[in-house]
This record gives sequence, C-alpha cells and structure tokens, in this order.
Amino acid sequence: MAEVRLTNIRKSFGALEIIKGVDLHIEPGEFTVFVGPSGCGKSTLLRMIAGLEDITSGDLTIGGARMNDVDPSKRGIAMVFQSYALYPHMTVRENMGFALRFAGMAKDEIDRRVAEAARILELDPLMDRRPKALSGGQRQRVAIGRAIVRHPDVFLFDEPLSNLDAELRVHMRVEIAKLHKTLKTTIIYVTHDQVEAMTLADKIVVLRAGNIEQVGAPLDLYDDPANMFVAGFIGSPRMNFLKGQVITAEDGMVRVALANQPQVQLSLPIAAPVKSGDAVSLGVRPENFVAAGRGDADLSVEVDVAEHLGNTSYVYAHVAADERIIIEREDSRNTVSRDRLTVGLAASQIYLFDSAGQRLK
Repeated sequence: MAEVRLTNIRKSFGALEIIKGVDLHIEPGEFTVFVGPSGCGKSTLLRMIAGLEDITSGDLTIGGARMNDVDPSKRGIAMVFQSYALYPHMTVRENMGFALRFAGMAKDEIDRRVAEAARILELDPLMDRRPKALSGGQRQRVAIGRAIVRHPDVFLFDEPLSNLDAELRVHMRVEIAKLHKTLKTTIIYVTHDQVEAMTLADKIVVLRAGNIEQVGAPLDLYDDPANMFVAGFIGSPRMNFLKGQVITAEDGMVRVALANQPQVQLSLPIAAPVKSGDAVSLGVRPENFVAAGRGDADLSVEVDVAEHLGNTSYVYAHVAADERIIIEREDSRNTVSRDRLTVGLAASQIYLFDSAGQRLK
C-alpha cells in the first residue's frame, strides 16, 4: 500500500479547465471515495492518477515518488473499470492471469497469484468458465481478481457497480468492503452514488465542477456539511432546504422566520456574523422532523405523494409551489395526496446557510 498526494492538480482541454487546482492527501491503506454529480471531474481525476490522462499542471506522487510523466504500467496501480472488459474466448483463470503472462512472469508465480485471488473472491468453482457463462456480479469479481493478481500499491475503481442490478450492487458493495479489510491496500473509488460512498469509504471527497467541496469521514460530512451542496448530496433522501430571513441577531443567537410561512420562527445559536434582514436557508433532514407540538415550531405542508415502504413512509410535500420537501415518518399509511399535514421543527436539528450556500455556525 502507498500514500497518494495531489498538489494543485489541474487539467485543461484547450481553454476549458476541467480540474481546478485539487489538493488531496490519501493515507496508505485508506479507502477514499470520489463522489459528485455527472460532469464534476471525478473520473477525470482518477484517470490522471492512473496515467490515462495527462496532468496539465501540479504534482502527483504515489509512495513519495513523482508520477506525472511515469508510464501507467510503472505506477504500481491496478484499475477496475465500469466495463468488465473480459476476453470472451478466455476462461476465468486465463483472464485473471493474462497481464502477468504478458509481462513474462513465471508460470508457477502466475498460478499462485491467480489461486490466491480466486480464494479471496470465492471464484474457485468458476475458474474454467468463460465470461458468457457468468453473471454480472461474477464478471465484476473476475475483473477485480485481474487487478488483485498484480499486487498493486493502489487500486483504482471507476464506477464498478453501475452496470449491476440493485440487489447485486448491494452484494458487491459488501464484497468490496471485505476485500479492502483483507488486502489493506490503498483504494480510490469513483461513484455518483452517495450510498456507495457512505457505506464503503474511510474518507469521502465531494467534488463539484472540478473543485473539492469538502473532504472527511462519511458521518463527519453527514453531521457537519460545509455548504448546501454537500448537505444536499450526502444523505438519502437529500436534506430539505427552506427559505428564511433573519429577524434578529444578537448575543450569539439568531431568530429566523420562514419566507413562505413567516409565523414559523426559530431561535438558533450562531457565531457567524449575520444581521437583521439577511436571506438564509434552513436545512432539515427528512428523518429530523418531529411530531407536531413537540418541536420549537410547527410547519404546515400539503402532501403531494406518500411512499409507503412498510414501517417507514416518505411523504413528498410542499410548503409553497416552489418549495418542496421530503418527510420521513413511521406508520403514515393513511397519509394521501392533498392531505394537510403539520410537522414539528426542532431547533437542534436545523442547519443554517447564508445566501451563497455556505454553512453558518
């Protein structure tokens, strides 16, 4: 395993800058996940680490050695792609050992490494099958095995589960987490699925438009988001945002009224400088609404749709035409479209953001 360090990394295609000065340190053995919406630059950044994209400026080091101009095959990395890219005419055994044979490794060592990877990934019964006789999950395990046999310092995963169905994705998430605990190798993993990020990562890197928005452990980002983008991206369903305005601000407390229901007011502790009249946004996660009368203020909403998932329901509602929210509730089987619903807001569960979307603490 090796540390990976990116220092002011930039990537441009002509005049268009895609990666805009990324600084990041990945510890040896750490499972780091790059997450963000499509087009944020996460796969481009991964490909730059792999050597599949040139670095316009900045420095990339792996294990303390500068890698900007080093051939991909000599970086000590192995990459697992979204596409399995298995050779259809080869067996599982041959697919896993092909790169080692191509590199001229001795047959005994190839057999030993392939057998070791097969044991780790529970592929032993499948070794003589060809890809067409495998399920999607089995093919992905073969692709991972092909990377394992190289004994890399760093594993790179580029959305490896996106071609699998929902049940297989859950299963493979568990398998990849177990694999990391077994190999203890540095892993950099790209996904647009924040559930994957939350369940797999030691550290999440949230990207937007070529910039890092926030870096931290999954629950640190969930509990303490730096801005509205991170708050809305981390957590499923996403955080709700209600428009508000500062009524008073003094002695470390701010009183805020909701823009669409001014009678709903909350007092919140805050150290950041704000003043009366400032526009703010109040963030509340779907699971943090409380029963009416049990919070610090009550909010009236109209139900659009209720999704009943057994013991838990997600109620999609609106405060106003342009302000929609999701409420998680237990035992809401009788809630239907167009119902009026009153829910409680607890000041201790409210996040406050300024007009630029930055967190106010």
